[in-house]
Amino acid sequence: MAKTFRPWDVEQRWLLPPSVNELVPEGHLAHFVRDTFRDELDLTEIMAEYAEERGFPPFHPVMMTALLMYSYCQGIYSSRRIAKACVERVDFMAVTGRSQPDFRTVAKFRKRHLGALARLFEQVLRLCQRAGMVQLGHVALDGTKLKANASKRKAMSYGRMKETEPRLAVEVQSWFDRAEALDAEDDAKHGAERSGDELPDWVLNKEQRRRRIQAAMAQLEAEAAEEPDDDPPPTSGEPRPRKTEQAEAKPADKAQLNFTDPESKILKTSDGFVQGYNCQAAVDEAAQIIVAHHVVAEQNDNRQLVGMVDRIRRNTGRNPRELSADHGYLSEANLAALRRRRIRAYIATGKELTAPRSKARRAPNRGPLATQMRTRLRRGGYRSRYRLRKQTVEPVFGQVKHGRSFSRFSLRGLTAAGGEWAIVCTAHNLLKLARR
Repeated sequence: MAKTFRPWDVEQRWLLPPSVNELVPEGHLAHFVRDTFRDELDLTEIMAEYAEERGFPPFHPVMMTALLMYSYCQGIYSSRRIAKACVERVDFMAVTGRSQPDFRTVAKFRKRHLGALARLFEQVLRLCQRAGMVQLGHVALDGTKLKANASKRKAMSYGRMKETEPRLAVEVQSWFDRAEALDAEDDAKHGAERSGDELPDWVLNKEQRRRRIQAAMAQLEAEAAEEPDDDPPPTSGEPRPRKTEQAEAKPADKAQLNFTDPESKILKTSDGFVQGYNCQAAVDEAAQIIVAHHVVAEQNDNRQLVGMVDRIRRNTGRNPRELSADHGYLSEANLAALRRRRIRAYIATGKELTAPRSKARRAPNRGPLATQMRTRLRRGGYRSRYRLRKQTVEPVFGQVKHGRSFSRFSLRGLTAAGGEWAIVCTAHNLLKLARR
């Protein structure tokens, strides 16, 4: 006797098509994100951009905002992949109501409203606070390096620029001279009105590259002129040596600039060097909610601590009771700033120096506050509150970079990268809020 199977007829038509809400199970993240942006958040800043009555009606801005945020929650960042998911995935249809914006519409919406989308972080954070997920008892601070939307092979050092630009200038000029001589021969042979006397593309490309190198050199020289003098004051009473104006305006030969994303920098990571940005995040220990974020184009984390603490207070309304961070944030100035704000600090001091104090007076772990911090961590031992740092902020970076595959920015420039990092942090908090 043959086995009986359930009916399977792909040609069967439905008399009453189901709602897209019925295709996604109740309690799904798609419903939560859609309803949160439709009912809980204030999107007046985005809606105010659509005051023109003329023209074809655009897609609803609230729907587009929910679509972008749900895509980031799902680890989908490409506008083409987002548009494809709107056609193929029922969970995306539950967000869009089966609207199908193309990838250009998605990309333009994100670019146009990037600042407003970034500022939604504060509204989502307030929802987390009302849900009791932010206690600010202990906040862990750390930074992670993310790749920019540029290749590090498109960067060139200032020293190499100084060598390459004159050589290209001579080479291009010789090509122009050669082209003019050939033009004169062709004019004499074929006549002045005949075609075929245009410069070759390879000549123009070299000339364009030479011009870009000149512009990059000018930008590096301008940055070098604006850099503050970080040299320590003289200790022997001797006057500080004065720099000439020419020396102040010259960058180091190793200073690099990327032609694709000039604001990104070469940063060292545990896996080598990347062309990217340094992304900061302050995470509350209670439920791993990100309470502050920032993006800089600097290798060192040291100068970011005070600004991140101020952002925590601005976003949440108060300072945390405790703050932990790794050795990269250690300095006497940072420890003093935390003490003034009455925040108990737990910052790694690194290995104790054995060199004479005269040779290591600028080391961050040789000051009196750093010595007190070393004593505090040593007395705590395995029960020190510093142990909360690794289990608070490191999992967040793992969830963002590996769980949701955000390892490279889609947008270029420091401002755009900061806006995209804000969207990523907002998506992280939304996921935590949905699973509370």
